Amino acid sequence: MPSNETKLTSLGLTLLAGLFFLPFLGGVHLFDWDEINFAEISREMLISKNYLRPLINYLPFWEKPPLYIWMQVLAMQVFGVGEYAARFPNAICGVLTLVVIYRIGAKLHHHRMGLLWALSYFGSVLPFLYFKSGIIDPWFNLFIFLGLYNLILFYWKKEQQAIELPKNKWTYLIIGGLLLGMAILTKGPAAYLITGLTLGVYWVYKRFRFYINVPQFVLFTIAAFLITGLWFGIETIKNGPWFITEFTRYQYRLFSTPDAGHGGFPGYHFVVLLVGCFPASIFAIRAFFKLPEAEREVQVDFRRWMKFLFWVVLILFTIVKSKIVHYSSLAYFPLTYLAALSVENIIAGKIPFNRGLKIGLWSIAGLYILIIVALPWLGQRPELLQTFMDKDPFAYANMEAQVRWMGWEFWPGLFLLLALITFFILLRRKGAHVAFPTLFLCTGCFVFFTLITFIKRVEGYSQRAAIEFYQSKIGEDCYVWTYGYKSYAHLFYSRKQPVQNPKSYEQDWLLQGEVDKPTYIVCKINKVEELQALGTLKEVGRKNGFVFFERIK
Repeated sequence: MPSNETKLTSLGLTLLAGLFFLPFLGGVHLFDWDEINFAEISREMLISKNYLRPLINYLPFWEKPPLYIWMQVLAMQVFGVGEYAARFPNAICGVLTLVVIYRIGAKLHHHRMGLLWALSYFGSVLPFLYFKSGIIDPWFNLFIFLGLYNLILFYWKKEQQAIELPKNKWTYLIIGGLLLGMAILTKGPAAYLITGLTLGVYWVYKRFRFYINVPQFVLFTIAAFLITGLWFGIETIKNGPWFITEFTRYQYRLFSTPDAGHGGFPGYHFVVLLVGCFPASIFAIRAFFKLPEAEREVQVDFRRWMKFLFWVVLILFTIVKSKIVHYSSLAYFPLTYLAALSVENIIAGKIPFNRGLKIGLWSIAGLYILIIVALPWLGQRPELLQTFMDKDPFAYANMEAQVRWMGWEFWPGLFLLLALITFFILLRRKGAHVAFPTLFLCTGCFVFFTLITFIKRVEGYSQRAAIEFYQSKIGEDCYVWTYGYKSYAHLFYSRKQPVQNPKSYEQDWLLQGEVDKPTYIVCKINKVEELQALGTLKEVGRKNGFVFFERIK
């Protein structure tokens, strides 16, 4: 049974997460593609009442399974269709994640270690931001991590490791499989691949000894696919194999080719994790080197598992052609654990807080401070940025947006600077056990303050002009289409209703055919001449790089 200390800390973390993750979820429009994509699927699911098959633009969408969509649908039924509901599931995931990793850390080590792990996750930039988003990955990652964790518990129980595990070993194995199945049902078979590769690396470490034998792994797999069968199987039985076939082809294409231009250099995810997971990333580096001997074998083994998981995720998505920030987000779990482990050893006086850690901390923090201080200054002088954008007419026009900069928006950067100074003062006067929790709490506040200060202003340049145009068409019986670029924003923000005329899916018909209702075409400024040459459209407005046309004949 959890102790009173564990219960109270879990409650405190729940309140902390709720205070930071739940407010302001609807404060800014959803961002193309992923956020709007999933929210639009959920909106259409509510309209169509087809809860089995995801649709986008009222056509089958085979790229993702529906579990996260179901979460959004439930949220939209409670809060209504909008940004808050679309992001609400991840805020709840944030609450659960902090409590879960605290309890795991406390179980494997002690209360302070669990708390440091939860705080390092809370106080790191990208992990915090993801709980304020409407993308799939936070739940996907949590299910994978918990599936793997229960598989580790099964192995420890089987080997009679010195840790209190009240359940039968088969219970851990089956729970692990079911949780992995939830991950597959959230985003796809990459969950099974990542888990399998991590198990394979551990198998190599064990010198090819079957620490989990084939029948046990088969049972684990069956449990996983029992969950996925709730959708994959029923979908196939009801509608045939086409949907599942297209889903499988898409998953292969995602791994083998750069998706929608999302390419990148080989070290992309190294940089993302180093800079994006500040400050945990700085402390995690130390844990990849020799640390003082742990008190229990399970602590040594869990650190080993976390390192293997980290490298599997990092190497796998370095190999994958598509380079998208959230692909490596599963690494946040091992990275923040390893960071907490380093910090715990610093607090215990077993390793020094050396010069390298200090330089790393100040270097990445300095980068954030510099950017945040520069943004308001540049925002008041957009012509300076435009001098570098003369070869990109759309980006050049984006900077013409009427975004109000007061000049004081640099204050989150000043807050981060003061937080670091406070950290070093506390380190000298009060000790590491006070300084490090304070640092993580302050960096969490820094991310929150930066988000509410900058995100609406950034969106003002990138997409707000187009979204405001789409919103102006809500309730009008019309067609809205984008030309020359892919978007889901026109579907969600015009609240598109079910398609009555299948010809409306044909771009040529919308541009030159005999349309049966008002038709609006949105393009970026570099595509204007192409549309003007058709002779069937008249320009009805332009703003910040977007140009709006209406069919006239």
